[in-house]
Amino acid sequence: MQINDKSGVLEYKASEQRYDNMKYNRTGKSGVLLPAISLGLWHNFGFIDSIQNGREILRCAFDLGITHFDLANNYGPPYGSAEENFGTILKQDFKNYRDELFIATKAGYDMWPGPYGNLGSRKYLISSLDQSLKRMNLDYVDIFYHHRPDPNTPLEETMGALADIVRQGKALYVGISNYEPAETQKAATILKELNVPFILHQARYSMFDRWIENGLLDTLEDNGVGCIAFSPLAQGMLTDKYLGGIPEGSRAAKNMSYLNSDTVNSNIEKIQKLNDIAQERGQKLSQMAVAWILRQPQVASVLLGASSANQLKENLKALDNLEFSSEELKMIDGIVG
Repeated sequence: MQINDKSGVLEYKASEQRYDNMKYNRTGKSGVLLPAISLGLWHNFGFIDSIQNGREILRCAFDLGITHFDLANNYGPPYGSAEENFGTILKQDFKNYRDELFIATKAGYDMWPGPYGNLGSRKYLISSLDQSLKRMNLDYVDIFYHHRPDPNTPLEETMGALADIVRQGKALYVGISNYEPAETQKAATILKELNVPFILHQARYSMFDRWIENGLLDTLEDNGVGCIAFSPLAQGMLTDKYLGGIPEGSRAAKNMSYLNSDTVNSNIEKIQKLNDIAQERGQKLSQMAVAWILRQPQVASVLLGASSANQLKENLKALDNLEFSSEELKMIDGIVG
């Protein structure tokens, strides 16, 4: 929603109906409720992208009840640019709504040169968050994640840094991402001893990538920690984009590191069969893929990227049908193996 202020400049005023239709889920045993669909800023918000388009996506998201925006230090490209653009938009449009937002950032992957710009040392995590807060013009984030396990840094050091970040008031909650079940359990034990609110594990999850069913969901349940799923559409495979093959200019056609033509070609028959089920349900394949993840009680939210406001609106229609029959689930399991 947009209005003109006294100077005639177009400014943003959030929709008064923004909370009417969104579904909110409790995050583990915490007091935090997250929208069933959250907005990820991994793509489409860097300096190579249109900041005006990003602004329209963020406005649309909030007007539809999406209160959770997920970033990381190295989102862009270039690194840091998604946070900087987000900070610019936040200042323009959302400064009056800060307390209605749940903002996340992370550190763990390569960010700057030298021995202190990667993985899980105390030096890296605290320095990185300080930089992120400066880029976003924020005093604190709502949750700060360690983005991936560090095999060479003691977990006590990494979790201790997260604890101190909370005590310093730079984050309200902490989370981890991409940790295996045993690592997650150890992290949870350390953080509980430190009396730190560990509320979320961010994990890759889709119908084509079900690794978190190897015990991670049970570990999260046992520790009162919620799950937020990323890559729910398997980098675009679980959409209508590849139903007829690999279109020119697509991620698979470019053989990106996270999706290549061989992967798509080996799954096209499965994609087509899953699409048939989605159509029977009155959904697009992407909408069914999101709904399928949300059936898991441990999953508080699904992270979706968006290249346009209209794409985001289409994916939000997943919430119109979240129920699956046992027969549908058996059919899906039979297709994806």
